[in-house]
Amino acid sequence: MVDGIIRGLGICLFIALGLVVLPVHAQGVQAIVIEGGTLIDGNGGPPLPNAVIVIEGNMITSAGAAGEVSIPASAEVIDASGKWVLPGLWDAQSNYSSMWGELFPYFGVTSYIDVGLGGEVSIASRDAVNRGLQIGPREFIGIAHFGRYNESNISDYDTLYDGWQYPRSLEELQAASHRLLDAGADMLMFHDGSWPFEWVQWGCNEVHSRGKPCFQRSDGPNTGIVKAARAGVDVVHHARGVDLHVVREGAEASNSLERFAQMDEVKAEELIQILVDEDVYLVPNIINDAPGYPADWPQMQEVYHEIFSNPAVLAYYQPAFLNRLRMTRSNTATGEVRARRMVGYQNLLRFYRNLDRAGGRVLVGGDTNGSKVPGSIVHEEMAIFREAGIPAMHIIQGATSWVAEAMRADDWIGTVAPDKVADILIVNADPLADVRNLRQIDSVIQNGRVLDRTLHSSLNIPLHGLNTVARYTIPDRFWVRALKAEHGNPVAFASPQPAIEAIAPTMTVQGTPITLTITGFNFVDGSQVFYGDIPVPFEVISPTELSVMLDENVMGRAGRIPITVRNPGPVQYPIWGDGTSNPAYLIVSFR
Repeated sequence: MVDGIIRGLGICLFIALGLVVLPVHAQGVQAIVIEGGTLIDGNGGPPLPNAVIVIEGNMITSAGAAGEVSIPASAEVIDASGKWVLPGLWDAQSNYSSMWGELFPYFGVTSYIDVGLGGEVSIASRDAVNRGLQIGPREFIGIAHFGRYNESNISDYDTLYDGWQYPRSLEELQAASHRLLDAGADMLMFHDGSWPFEWVQWGCNEVHSRGKPCFQRSDGPNTGIVKAARAGVDVVHHARGVDLHVVREGAEASNSLERFAQMDEVKAEELIQILVDEDVYLVPNIINDAPGYPADWPQMQEVYHEIFSNPAVLAYYQPAFLNRLRMTRSNTATGEVRARRMVGYQNLLRFYRNLDRAGGRVLVGGDTNGSKVPGSIVHEEMAIFREAGIPAMHIIQGATSWVAEAMRADDWIGTVAPDKVADILIVNADPLADVRNLRQIDSVIQNGRVLDRTLHSSLNIPLHGLNTVARYTIPDRFWVRALKAEHGNPVAFASPQPAIEAIAPTMTVQGTPITLTITGFNFVDGSQVFYGDIPVPFEVISPTELSVMLDENVMGRAGRIPITVRNPGPVQYPIWGDGTSNPAYLIVSFR
């Protein structure tokens, strides 16, 4: 990876941007009171009828029965009579993309956990959203995760905070873990079970020492789900490894449902006991493995068609994501294969019902990506938990307080109680009678503000790009590599096609003057540097390095700002471009 790609401002910038939500009791801000509704606070106790909740700033200051709670003068009152009040929902596993910023809260999802692919932009995006400066659900980020080492996956254009990290030794893992946690990662994530047990154990111990959780897809071959539990893994996303462990000896199976169809009951019960004893949370992502199998699939399809026939959503939704979504929603087996996998689906449901009954924690998460319906997938997973026979209260906790608990954030979020952040959902029907009633949304409050749930045809997302190629500092890395191989040594005095390989720093703060170093090739005396569309002063250090001066006036807006270099025409070998380089993106966080 490019050494020193984060320099200049240094790691202190990342520490400063690793946002901690603090109580805000702003002077002069009108208090909000929710009164008359039935409160399901997320703690698992009996619902409280005719409740009163007081919100000041972004915090809940009081919650209790009518007549026992003092209502501030001049408060904005929300009449919740005949309604139910709960914590905002969570998506416990998301490959988040910023174009979902309205869809998550539209479905009552106010928080999500990213699987650790966002890179630098995820830090700034979390800061912006959690401060109310950018639309979207509250973000909990891994910044990056540890993937199975593969030389072909490593690029010269990766940064020290790129979404995929490939440590080749325990020492490299330790250095990367410290780097990510120092930068504000909310958890450490091992993408698979290829890592040695000792590495995973070290990572879990390190992240626990900082009061944060350890995640893993525990599918082996080195650290399967039992070893992961023993190593200290707190959350197994995808519940990966369960199917591999419970399948009976000698069975031949090509996918998760096929393995569950051949479940060894004794092995399943043994695994459940281990998960309960070790306090391991599972995020099953059942739609991911079983589209078309849930009993409520027709209703789920109706919501899918409704959302993606909405012109406002289609105005900005990426076609590639729509294509993936269509393929997933129609990808169901038929005939004998479907019958066999339906047995697996029913065994899968029984496993999670038994885990819940034994005291295990099953979290609601969609593995939300381009193949899922953002926000709605949370309701789909809850409907499947209902089908499995998990009690409604536990399903609600699996989408609220238990997720906060798993994230070790339950001291400030996840329930409706005093001194908790005011992320609240108000629905029009009793979710304890049927958890599917959580779709009947009346209002959503996030960070103390009542959200507009209108779906608009455009979104103001200055810090965008999570879980797409846009998260990269150098998105056009394959083009850059090919150009360098073909024309990286241009003829003297010609005007070649320029390319950017790196910028440093990759991240700064709005309004802060910086000197930006651009490295690449084919820079000439007639080159010009642009910050967005603005030409900016610079110095040519060499044909491979430029020094760019960005003053506080240029740096006035936050966002993911493209940096380009333009060479004068006529350009040598125009088949490669018109003389404008590939963009490199500078992340400018809100002040």
